[in-house]
Amino acid sequence: TLTARCRAAGITLGRVEAIGAVEKARVGFYNQDRRQYQEIAIDQPCEILSLLGNISLREGAAMVHAHLSLSDEQGRAFGGHLVAGTVVFACEYVLTPFSGAELARGADPDTGLPLWQE
Repeated sequence: TLTARCRAAGITLGRVEAIGAVEKARVGFYNQDRRQYQEIAIDQPCEILSLLGNISLREGAAMVHAHLSLSDEQGRAFGGHLVAGTVVFACEYVLTPFSGAELARGADPDTGLPLWQE
C-alpha cells in the first residue's frame, strides 16, 4: 500500500515512517549464507513501534523498502523487513519526498540484494 501511495503521488525518492497497529504481520530476515529472505509470521495483534524506510526506483517504478519494529501485549519486540501479507489495523504514516538525483536499485553480486546503484 505504501508503494502504491508513492506511485500515485509521483514520489520516486524519499523517506517513509509510520506508527500504528497490525492485526498480524509478515517480516523477513535476510539469510546471508543462503542469500534469501526467511519469512517470519507474527499471527497476533501488535503495536507498530516504528516503521522506517526509503523510497527509490526498482525497474523504473517507485518502491518502498521498509523495516518494521513491533511489540505484542507483553511488550516483547519483533521486527524485520516489511513483507506483503501484513494486515494493518491502524496506521499513521508520513511520506517525505526528497529532491535530487533519483536512486535506482539493481542486483548487487556481493550480497544478492537489489541495492542502490551508483
